[in-house]
Amino acid sequence: MGRAFSDRVDDNLIQVTGLVLSSGPVGEYDKRVVILTRERGKLSAFAKGARRQNSPLISGTRPFCFGDFWLYEGRTSFTLRQLSITNYFEEVTSRMEYVYPGYYFLELADYYSRENGDEFVTLKLLYQALRALSRESLDNRLVRAVYELRMMAMNGDFDRGYFSGLSEAGQYTVDFVISTPVEKLFTFAVSEEVLSEFTEAVRKNKKRFLDRELKSEQVLNSMDIIFS
Repeated sequence: MGRAFSDRVDDNLIQVTGLVLSSGPVGEYDKRVVILTRERGKLSAFAKGARRQNSPLISGTRPFCFGDFWLYEGRTSFTLRQLSITNYFEEVTSRMEYVYPGYYFLELADYYSRENGDEFVTLKLLYQALRALSRESLDNRLVRAVYELRMMAMNGDFDRGYFSGLSEAGQYTVDFVISTPVEKLFTFAVSEEVLSEFTEAVRKNKKRFLDRELKSEQVLNSMDIIFS
């Protein structure tokens, strides 16, 4: 996933590369989408007519859609004019055991990202985590904890004290997650013992820093979905 650039077609039309974090209905036929972009951080845009059956925007304004988006920049808002989707993450959205954790990954990225911020690494982390979710060689309990810890650490929400009591292998896991390039982050496995202590420490760290339980996480807990 190489770095893209903003391509201004005119003074008000911009091209960005990003991933749809959420979308919701506006009026009878429109949508409001939140996109995490490389160039502008997180931004919201109106997609006029995107809920009409014949709209060219209908398939690319759903959560998990990744690609290029052309936006008209008005005084107070963006309007989505055109899109080109390169990854729908169908391997995630087609299976319940992947899609609900996937929604949680999207919401955690939404929680931490900011408008007009430098969110290139956040986007890259989210993209790689979604890819890892459907990789059968990986334990999704580990994928979740790795994603959570790296996201929190990148945003300064990390207290070493919650991890000080881990075993040597657990300490190594923490250091690996914090310092390894994102492209190589979801490439390892640990024993059940290390996984248990690592995930519990991540949970305590998250409870310390996040000011609320995210809605998608509440759904996961209520459905008792197991990461396996």
